[in-house]
Amino acid sequence: MTDSIIQKVREELTKNNTLRVGINASNFLLVSGINSDGSPFGIAPDLGRLFAHELEVTPKFIVFENPGKLADAGLEGAWDIAFVGNEPQRAKDIAFSAPYLEIPVTFLVREDSLIKDLSEIDQVGNRISVMNRSAYDLYLTAKIKHATIVRAKSIDESFEQFIHDDLEVLGGLKPRLESDCEKLPGSRVLDGQITSVKQSAGTLPAHEESANYLHEFIERTKATGVVSNLIKKYNVNGVSVAPPA
Repeated sequence: MTDSIIQKVREELTKNNTLRVGINASNFLLVSGINSDGSPFGIAPDLGRLFAHELEVTPKFIVFENPGKLADAGLEGAWDIAFVGNEPQRAKDIAFSAPYLEIPVTFLVREDSLIKDLSEIDQVGNRISVMNRSAYDLYLTAKIKHATIVRAKSIDESFEQFIHDDLEVLGGLKPRLESDCEKLPGSRVLDGQITSVKQSAGTLPAHEESANYLHEFIERTKATGVVSNLIKKYNVNGVSVAPPA
């Protein structure tokens, strides 16, 4: 990239040499923890740091407890770039890069459940516990026609709701469901996936030059092994580098 393009992106996105990076703290696969100074670390925060380094500015992390609040805050100009699941419902308000990472989505059922296959989920009488406004909630909202979606405030609460309210199905990211399965003896994670959550970077649609640059940055991080190395660095299982756009 030429210096003139980087300067244009810097002018579009930053103030006082600071880049505000929106982070969804609820995705434990992408945010591994919080440093003593309050800044997050993990795959998504590290990509934010690399992008800020390219612009020769300082990253300032704006951490949100869930993806819905992160998306809403973008409408208020609370961040300059953000890392969040790329879903059509969000694309009208966020100019997404191509995905850098994909996470499979499936379901968990109890030991005595008669559900054996993904095709049996969308049936009258099945209640699916999910985290409200997660990427997979948005997907299921558009696809589910007969089952009932029951939403909880967080990933942990969706599991608790599934247990305490005796719901038929728990929906979520496959790596998390495999962890939940260990807490509930006899439960099963269904084979396959209904979709994958495509994790992307994004900025506001008005920042056209910056959106193009962010897309190119993400493609480079995939092609040069940066994303795969971060997956290994943080020992994140059950995810894959997204294919080239």
